[in-house]
Amino acid sequence: MSRKQRFLIVVVGLALPALFSIWAPALMNDYLVRVVTVMCINALLVISMGLANGFTGVFSLGHVGFVAVGAYVSGVLSLSDANKASYLPDLPVWIAAIHLGFLPSTIVAGLVCVVLAFLVGAPLMRLSGHFVSVATLGFLIIVNVVLVNSDAYTRGARTFTGVPLQTTLPWAMAWLLLAVVTLARIIYSPKGRAWRAVREDTIAAQALGIDVLPTRLSAFVIGSFFAGVGGSLYGHYLGSFSPASFYFAYTFSLISMLVIGGMRSLTGAVVGVIVVSLLSELLRNLERGFDFGIVSVPPLYGGSQIVLGVIFILIMIFRPSGVMGDLELSLGRIAALLHRGRKETNT
Repeated sequence: MSRKQRFLIVVVGLALPALFSIWAPALMNDYLVRVVTVMCINALLVISMGLANGFTGVFSLGHVGFVAVGAYVSGVLSLSDANKASYLPDLPVWIAAIHLGFLPSTIVAGLVCVVLAFLVGAPLMRLSGHFVSVATLGFLIIVNVVLVNSDAYTRGARTFTGVPLQTTLPWAMAWLLLAVVTLARIIYSPKGRAWRAVREDTIAAQALGIDVLPTRLSAFVIGSFFAGVGGSLYGHYLGSFSPASFYFAYTFSLISMLVIGGMRSLTGAVVGVIVVSLLSELLRNLERGFDFGIVSVPPLYGGSQIVLGVIFILIMIFRPSGVMGDLELSLGRIAALLHRGRKETNT
C-alpha cells in the first residue's frame, strides 16, 4: 500500500467519527447522544489504562485515582468566582483567584496527573506481578482518603457541584481520536516495542539493554495524562460528583471493559467499551420488566450487573486474552480487507 493510500485511509478514519460527533444531535435523540458521549470518555480512559496494563505487563488498579485527580483539579480551576465563594469558601486565595476555561483546565489536569504519576510510579514501577497491583490499589485508596478529608479543596465527602457542563460529544470524540492516534504512533514505534519486550520477559529485555524502570514509568506517565484528561471530561459531563464516583465500582467497570475487549490492543480496548456499554444500556432497560406475548417478565433490578459478571467470567474461561486478543484494526488489515472485497466483487 502506497503512502498516499495510507494517508487517505487515516484521513477518512478520523473524519468519519469526527463528522458523526458533530451531526449526532441531529441524527439521534438526546439519550443516545449522552450514551455515545460516555462511551467516548470511557474509551479514552480504558485505552490509557491499557497502556501500562496491557503493553508493559504492569497491572495497575489505581488508574481511577488519576481520573479523580483530573476531575477535581479541572473542576476547581473552572468554577466561577461565585461558585468558589459559595461552595469552597476556605479555598486558598491564590487558587480562588484562578479561573480557567474548559480546555486549559483539562490540559492542566492532565499535566498535574503526569507529575503525580512520576512521583508515584518511580518507586512502584520497580515492582512486578501482584505486588504492583496491590501497591497501585493502595494509591487509589490514598487518593480517595485525601479527597474525602480535603474539605477546603474538594468539599470532602459531600457532592462537588457547580462544575460547568461543557463536555459535549465533539469534545469527547476529539480527545478520543487524539489519544488513539498519539498512542498508536507510540505503541508501534521503538518505544512501544521496548514496552512489549519488558512485558514478555524482563530479563531478556535487560539483556538487550532495555532499562525496565524508565520503560514502565514512561507508559505509566503517558497513560496518567489521558486519565487526567478523561477525568476532566467526565467531571464537566456530570457537573456534580463525589469521591465515591471514582472508586472501586468505577475501577471494576473500566477493568472489565479492558479485559473483555483485550488488554494488548487499542482496538480491543475500544471494542470492550462498546460491548459493555451497549449491553449495560440494553440490560438496564430490560431490568424494568417486559411483556413478550403471553410471557410476562417481572422487574429484576440489578440483573444487568449479574449478566455482565457472568459474561466477564465466561470471557476469562474461554477467551482470557479478550475479544480482540493482541489484534489491531491496522491500516494494513483494512487495506487487505478492501483488496479482498474488490477481488470477490470482480470474480
